[in-house]
Formats: sequence, structure tokens, C-alpha cells
Amino acid sequence: MAVTVEELYRNYGILADAKDNLSQHRDAYQAILDGVKGGPKEKRLAAQFIPKFVSNFPELADAAINAQLDLCEDEDVSIRRQAIKELPRFAAGDNLARLADILTQLLQTDDSAEFNQVNIALISIFKMDAKGTLGGLFSQILQGEDIVRERAIKFLSSKIKTLPEDVMTKEVEDFIFTETRKVMEDVTGEEFVLLMRILSGLKSLQTVSGRQQLVELVVEQAFLEQALNLADVDNVDRLLQCTRQALPLFSKNVHSTRFVTYFCDHVLPNLSTLTSPVPELDIQLEVLKLLAEMSPFCGDMDKLEANLTMLFEKLLEFMPLPPENAENGENASNEEPKLQFSYVECLLFSFHQLGKKMPDFLIDRINAERLKDFKIRLQYFARGLQVYIRQLRVALQGKTGDALKTEENKIKVVALKITNNINVLIKDLFHNPPSYKSTITLSWKPVQKTEAAGQKRLSGEELGTEAGTTVKKLSPLPRRDARQIYNPPSGKYSATIGNFSYEQRGGFRGGRGRGWGGRGNRTRGKNY
Repeated sequence: MAVTVEELYRNYGILADAKDNLSQHRDAYQAILDGVKGGPKEKRLAAQFIPKFVSNFPELADAAINAQLDLCEDEDVSIRRQAIKELPRFAAGDNLARLADILTQLLQTDDSAEFNQVNIALISIFKMDAKGTLGGLFSQILQGEDIVRERAIKFLSSKIKTLPEDVMTKEVEDFIFTETRKVMEDVTGEEFVLLMRILSGLKSLQTVSGRQQLVELVVEQAFLEQALNLADVDNVDRLLQCTRQALPLFSKNVHSTRFVTYFCDHVLPNLSTLTSPVPELDIQLEVLKLLAEMSPFCGDMDKLEANLTMLFEKLLEFMPLPPENAENGENASNEEPKLQFSYVECLLFSFHQLGKKMPDFLIDRINAERLKDFKIRLQYFARGLQVYIRQLRVALQGKTGDALKTEENKIKVVALKITNNINVLIKDLFHNPPSYKSTITLSWKPVQKTEAAGQKRLSGEELGTEAGTTVKKLSPLPRRDARQIYNPPSGKYSATIGNFSYEQRGGFRGGRGRGWGGRGNRTRGKNY
């Protein structure tokens, strides 16, 4: 016969009054355990009473945990929430890792209140034993259902950074690093980004050696020892995402050399044939921007001259010769080539950065005819640049505050940054001998504090009143991955400014096991 509410309260009273003689009332506790076989009211009471006295009946501990877990799977969500809320009270000794495993599986719930309760319970046992809790989480990440794996990774990504230092010890962080490396043997693109976010936030990896370890981890994922498979969009996507994860790690002490070399060897020669992983992404410009951002942190290169030559050749492709009748001052608007300022900014910057390492490249490594041709292209490009800079300054003259915050004017400000940057770099290369001393901030990067005052002046006296420019609106930028892109003037240097937004995809085609490596299949199923 099922236990009633009245019997549950009576047995609870017996145990509560027993104080030091609790162990003598085993039958009363057994009756409370039997409450899980009753109706909804009995189950709710059992969910509260069972954990309160479990420590006093070690011989019934397994039965108590199993009873509570039965309630965690009840059809009534309110009973499940109550049972989950009390689970941390069972987290002692060997039980903790098992409960962490079970709570991780419970993350698959679709009920938001229940999901939040599972999160709270996990955080609670995390503070009791971080390493034991991580063992349960990583067990499910490696072997659990896809939905459980996904939510466990997201839990770690969002919650670890909120835990205090006394919980996140060096030993715990080392354990996270070791287990994460195992997970990375078979991941999707989205999982890789989240796992890198977890590792990048660990205090023990904030040192130079720690950042170098993270770069090595990204290098493994990027497959830099293999040629780029142009026919496989996932291969291209992998390279883009890995490069993005590596970028914040580079510094004067943590070099980008292997990535820059790979881009020069395998990406730039095939730039025009690259396939974009998402339709709205200008893959060529995206690749050039990544290369530009990496180039300042490049160390010594074995093939420096070959890499500079590749950059030089690619730069020539985007810097056209002037039309034949341009020298006569004739209007040849229909024949004037399109000046792709965004591409040129990236290539010039990358060439300028690597050129510092071989300042005689344009003097001794390029023959006189090629150098003459290059300077003609530079000069023609510089003329078009000056026309467009004047147009932009006129368009922005006198605009301050809210007027500069409109989408149209924000795009024009970016366009002015691009053209000013190119202007500075071209002036450097026109020196005799060429100079590599000027410094600029790439147009899509945040303005440095030292430039803030200068930026304000641009919005006032230096800028003009109005220009006949055609502008397309940019979509909001949700993260650094979304870049402002503009297609510079063609014909009479009218402006056409475009955009795209590139967000991380949910993984490569085919998912884990096919997209990023396919290094084995995991077992499935619940373990409790």
C-alpha cells in the first residue's frame, strides 16, 4: 500500500525529533523512500524529505539516491524541479561525480525553469568539488547524446568564468585543458569556438607560454601541414575559424608566422578561386583582412622573399595601370578600372609589415622594369585616392555627434579611414629608398586612444559638406566577425559602399565526425 501524505509527515516528525538516535529509526526513513511510489503530493514531499536525512542512513544511501533520481524523471515537471533542486545534498564522496554526470544529462530538458534549476545544481556541486564535477561534464561531452554535449559545452563556456579563484585552481584549470584537448579531437566549428573561449578565459593560460599552448592547439585544428583543399568549403571554413581564434593570441612574443606563411603559400595563389562558406561573405576580402591582422606579429620566416613576392604579385592585381588616354586628360569614365580600396588596404598593409623585414626588396629583389610599372600603378591609384578623399571630406564636413552616427555617415567615416591608410602607406613606398616606418590602424579595427582626438577633428574642420555618393546600409555588427566592407569608386570615383555579416556557422557540413576530422564515433545513451 502506498504511503500517504499523513504518514510521510509522521515519519518526518519521528526523524526530526530523534536527534542523536536517528539511526534507530530506519523504518521511518524507508517509509519516506517509499513516498516516491505515491501520488504527486507524496512525491513532492519525498523529494524534500529524502535528502534531509540521507547522511544518517549510509546503508540506504544507494536506495535514497535512486529514489531521488526516479523523481528527477517524473512526468510532472514541478516534481522534477523539486527533486533536481535537492540533488546537490547527495553530492558527497564518490556520489559527486555520478551526480555531475546525471545533472549534465538533465541539461537536455526543454523546460526553461527546470533547465535553470539544473544549472544552479551544477554550479552548487562545482563549488564543492570542481574537478569531480568536471569529470561528469566531460564524460557526457565525450560520450553523451548530441543535445547533452552541446549544452554541456555551452554551460562550461558561460559559467566557468563566473566561478571564484578558490574554485578555479591551477589543478582544475590543468584538468580542463587536458580534457578539452580530448574533446577537440572530434568537434564541429561552433564547438571549437566555444571550447577556445573556455580555454582562453583560464587564468593559467594568460601567460606567454599559455597563449603559445593555445596557438599550438589551433594549429593542430587548422591542419596547416596540409595543402588547402579548394573544392571543400568546409576546409576553407575551418581555416577561417581557426585563424579567427588564433588572432587574439598573437603578440610580439607569440608569433603568427605559420599562419602568415600558410596564407602566402596556399591561400593567396588561389584567392580568386576560393569558395565562400556563407553566401553573403566576400571570401577574398575576408582572407585579406585576416592576413593583414596577423602580419604585424610575424616572426622570422624561412621563405620571406618568396612570401613578399607573392604579396607583391597579388597587390599588382588590384592596382591597375592608368588607361592609355588618361595622360591626355580625356574623360574616359567608361574605361577607368575599378579601384578596390578595401583589398588594397589589406595587401599594402601586409606587404608593408613584411617589407620591414627585408627593406631592400623593392630595390634589389625586383628588376627595374617591374619597379617602374609598380610605381606607375601606385601613382595612378594615389590620384584616384585623393579625389575620393576630397569627396568624403566634403560629405562629412561639419557633421558631429548624432549626425556622424547615421549608417550612411558611419560608412563614409570608415571609407575615409581606408583611403587615408592607403595614402600613408603609398607615401612610404614612394620614398627613395622605400620606407616602412609609418604606422596605421586598420580601418575595421577599434580606434586607439591616442587617435581619439584626431578622429574628432576629422568630424569637424577637415571634413566637407556633401558628396554625390551612393550608399547601402550596413547590417548591425553583432561581433568582430562582422566586417564593414566598401566597394570603392569606379568611373568618376563615385562611391559604392556594401556590406556583409559573417557569423560563426553551427559547424561544418556533415557535423562532427565528417566536418572537422572524423576521428571516431562516440557511444550514446544515458548512464543512469
